[in-house]
Amino acid sequence: MKIALGLTYDGAFFCGWQSQPSRCGVQDALESALAEIAQHEVRVHAAGRTDTGVHALGQVVHFETNTERPMTAWVRGVNAHLPASLRVYWACEVSEDFHARFSAFSRSYQYLLYNAPVASAVMANKSGWFHLPLDYASMQSAIRYLEGEHDFSAFRASECQAKSPVRTITDASIQAVGNYFIFSFTANAFLQHQVRNMIGALVYVGKGSHAPEYIKTLLEARDRTISPPTFSPNGLYLTGVRYDQKFALPELDLHALRILI
Repeated sequence: MKIALGLTYDGAFFCGWQSQPSRCGVQDALESALAEIAQHEVRVHAAGRTDTGVHALGQVVHFETNTERPMTAWVRGVNAHLPASLRVYWACEVSEDFHARFSAFSRSYQYLLYNAPVASAVMANKSGWFHLPLDYASMQSAIRYLEGEHDFSAFRASECQAKSPVRTITDASIQAVGNYFIFSFTANAFLQHQVRNMIGALVYVGKGSHAPEYIKTLLEARDRTISPPTFSPNGLYLTGVRYDQKFALPELDLHALRILI
């Protein structure tokens, strides 16, 4: 039987999603807890591999088992064996053709940026921070250039292993909430460090170093070496993954960062 799980985790306590020899990945903690309930080794597959320091409010994974357990065991039972920084919040049986990564048709990320002269102590690992004033209107104009299908080579990590740099962003927007900016992106898929690199470029626009058209210039140049530095992972959240309704997965709030501030 194949089971899908919805996860939330604080990336500050892990060295990213992927399993590591030191057993510090989110995957390591989850597989260990699942093995306790399944009574056999379990391999999980995720919708997306988050980097060190990146959080998730809507990660989706799947695994296979022949062990019969009520769905509540895959939630409460597994959670009893997990650290407080990682939680399963739903479980459901899925068809054999479901795959957490390959069945997904979109992924959503949000970036929470604290904009104030002094960094927040309470939100140190939960948000990014920039000390100079940022112009909301300029960033709003700039972010629109990211929507649509583009070659995102200018926003791709040098070690990214994706076969193609072309991605389609269906939604790119910014909200201003007090001293915070919430950047929201939905795409068919993302390149390694793509969101953090886009945030870095938008911050350059916001602080007045470039006009909003700078984003268009970077896209057309397709050159990572002329783009701004990669922004901090602390404020980045995987907020949701979308699948065909035939899989009947629980609905997700893709703009969940509103609850944090």
